[in-house]
Amino acid sequence: MIESFLEHVLDGGTTEVEEAVRKAAAAEIMPRFRRLADHEISEKKGPYDLVTVADRAAEEHLTRALTALLPGSVVVGEEAVHADPGLYGALRGDAPVWIVDPVDGTRQFVHGDPGFCSLVALARHGEVLASWTYAPALGELAVAVRGRGATLDGRPLRCGSPTPGAVLEVATSHPDYTTPDQKRALLGLVTEGVRPRPCGSAGLEYLSLARGTLDATAFSWELAWDHAAGLLLVAEAGGAQTTVTGEPFRITGGNTLPFTAARDAATAERIRALLAGAPAGD
Repeated sequence: MIESFLEHVLDGGTTEVEEAVRKAAAAEIMPRFRRLADHEISEKKGPYDLVTVADRAAEEHLTRALTALLPGSVVVGEEAVHADPGLYGALRGDAPVWIVDPVDGTRQFVHGDPGFCSLVALARHGEVLASWTYAPALGELAVAVRGRGATLDGRPLRCGSPTPGAVLEVATSHPDYTTPDQKRALLGLVTEGVRPRPCGSAGLEYLSLARGTLDATAFSWELAWDHAAGLLLVAEAGGAQTTVTGEPFRITGGNTLPFTAARDAATAERIRALLAGAPAGD
């Protein structure tokens, strides 16, 4: 069952997962959008780390639906891992793993901003096989399958390359989520020809990269639910990624941070070099 389902997904059979993601959003997220009461919002680690009843309900909905699609699979979800950090270790196990961020961009969701999404990725042995990025308030669904490309609402996605000589727009980590060393690394982006800005929903920043409306990201945290779906989306759209030491980002963790994803390999190397404090090309 497991192998046949994985083959089915890799052959482009993603409709069942798309339906599960849409149903979870329709049942648990959108009815609460711009209708949250104060008691339905709480902080996890501080005022910039929010969780709502919609996050929890959508993750529970997706957990039931996705494991029913693939018996023997497990879910690594943001809210479940917050309650039991040991669940994160499933990323290193043998079972297929659904990596779920039910509401990526919870701050935006809480403030009534449509810039949030649901992120789902399917991985095994640390390799992301497929991903789904659904922005229900924007009516957009992006899908990527390893080796088969990326689409947005059924249309092929391509990152393209930045216009030569143009200023590079780079979405970066919020200062509240960076260590002093990471802040110093990110200061390398304050240079001629680069325009850094704080990121919004990580999933939607990756979608912007894949569609060629953002040039790069520079992130200083490595939680798999924020990055797994988007990194595959960018890769299948022709983009590139690297950590500051030049090694590929691993969803299982232990990465040297910050890391970057970009529209092409040359841009990724330029951002990596700036983060490392060296002129691009050194």
